[in-house]
Amino acid sequence: MSDQKTDKKSNTPFARRARHYLGNLLIVGIIRLALALPYRMRLSFHGWLVQHILAPLAGYRRRAMAHLEHVWPDMPKARRSEIATRCLNNLGRSFIENYSSEEFPARMAKVEPRGEGMAALEEARRTGRPAILVTGHFGNYEAARASLVARGYGIGGLYREMKNPYFNAHYVKTLEAFGGPVFPQGRRGTAGFVRHLKQGGRLVLLFDQHVQRAPILDFIGQPARTAVSAAELALRYDALLIPFYGIRQDDGVSFDVVVEAPVPHSDPLTMTQALNDSLTARIEENPEQWFWVHRRWRPHEK
Repeated sequence: MSDQKTDKKSNTPFARRARHYLGNLLIVGIIRLALALPYRMRLSFHGWLVQHILAPLAGYRRRAMAHLEHVWPDMPKARRSEIATRCLNNLGRSFIENYSSEEFPARMAKVEPRGEGMAALEEARRTGRPAILVTGHFGNYEAARASLVARGYGIGGLYREMKNPYFNAHYVKTLEAFGGPVFPQGRRGTAGFVRHLKQGGRLVLLFDQHVQRAPILDFIGQPARTAVSAAELALRYDALLIPFYGIRQDDGVSFDVVVEAPVPHSDPLTMTQALNDSLTARIEENPEQWFWVHRRWRPHEK
């Protein structure tokens, strides 16, 4: 009985607000501490903090190891452990980079994007054709957006609102700092997102998370439910569908920005599989840069 009462009390609106408020205080404290450090030291500190303390406490390391075993069961455990470790470090570095709203974009402004898709993107800007730039939770996807924004490509995005409203308020500001409008998922946000696209705008979509009832496609050699909305929007509004990536370099600080050739228009499943294949190739080349902590595969959804 006492446990039930405790559970009810802990789920009251006041208790949830208190948890969110206190949780956000902790996050803000860590962010401010990191931002007080010089840039390189800041990234090293936050990468270490997430790798050694925050991610293991949250169960992220265990989840990353499970996903790696699911995808590459024949890989030596020591190698999977190394990938998980470096993944968590990249996760920490990416988080604090995105809160470095002045230094990070300034650094990315010096990085010249490369790849076959740059000519197509420039032609789309000249003619007013909309473009959807698609990426995954790999390297730091905001690095690529910041590099393009610095060259006059205003790029909006669609984001998933955080459960903690206090954290969400400043999280959205970090997204807006990189240039281009951002829209929350949901009816209101999608309406603005589509309106921007119809006006010839450019938008970023991340497509590599599990979506219930989405089609099952191949991803890193395993079946995975994958949203086809990016391809559907590209077909509906005659928009370019361009994979692009911000790939962290060996120094842990700099990036290579690659804009791949547009995916040819055909049908949503074929186009989305092409996106999966593009991201798979990047992951196989740099497996530690993908966010293995996401619940990408769910056995009960097979």
